[in-house]
Amino acid sequence: MKISIGADHAGYELKEKLKQYIQRKGLETEDMGTDSTESTDYPDYSFKVAKSVVRGDSDFGILVCWTGNGMAIAANRLKKARAALCLNERMAELSRQHNNANILCIPSLFVDEENAYKILDKFLSSEFEGGRHERRVNKIDNYD
Repeated sequence: MKISIGADHAGYELKEKLKQYIQRKGLETEDMGTDSTESTDYPDYSFKVAKSVVRGDSDFGILVCWTGNGMAIAANRLKKARAALCLNERMAELSRQHNNANILCIPSLFVDEENAYKILDKFLSSEFEGGRHERRVNKIDNYD
């Protein structure tokens, strides 16, 4: 499994910890930036991660910023990107089960390191349920 990960300056430190955590689990990561806490524009990194996921270069994406909202909004501009802002494990689980989310957005302001690991683990271990949810996700993915 390959995971693309990106963050702006406010998410940089948590992104680095998540990247190391993912690698310790034996999964491949591709770091799409940023590389410091110097002020940056979150859409730049959001688009890079979302493009990687939509093209199939990565299985999943992870985005980290201060609130997670900007990253999610930007990523969801790309057709077939399904970025979910998750503040806890249950949100991560349901985002996969019901929405087939392929990008996890974590807000560094509201989620500490330990909970970020739990959210990530739940996101990666949850499966899309399909069924009635598949019909709904298809409507999103195919909307012009």
